[in-house]
Amino acid sequence: MYDTPAYVAETSGIVVRVRPSFLAGQSAPEDGRWVWAYQIEIENRGDRPVQLVARRWLITDALGRVEEVRGPGVVGEQPVIQPGDRYAYASGCPLTTPSGSMVGGYTMTDEAGHTFEAEIPAFSLDVPGGRRVLN
Repeated sequence: MYDTPAYVAETSGIVVRVRPSFLAGQSAPEDGRWVWAYQIEIENRGDRPVQLVARRWLITDALGRVEEVRGPGVVGEQPVIQPGDRYAYASGCPLTTPSGSMVGGYTMTDEAGHTFEAEIPAFSLDVPGGRRVLN
């Protein structure tokens, strides 16, 4: 399903990898709907457990329209990631244009109560073989 390299960012020992893929079977271009899935892997390279408590996304379509999404945890969970461990999940994003991008951050807290935002790298949402038209 994923034949491209991951988009990667590291913040304070937290590595976030993203692999997007276009879902042609769930898309309906004739109705102005294009859908992507993305697989996220979060690795804790630090020396303390961290908990993912919230997420923040900026989703931009090909016309430059931006939607901000915020909420607790991811896919209904607020996972604790131990040092050396990884947490993975999959989600999706519909757009009304055939390309776009996403970027964001995870609010993380450690056992001492220190809170920081782990960067989610910017990644492209492009229809395979399509022409990118982002502003």
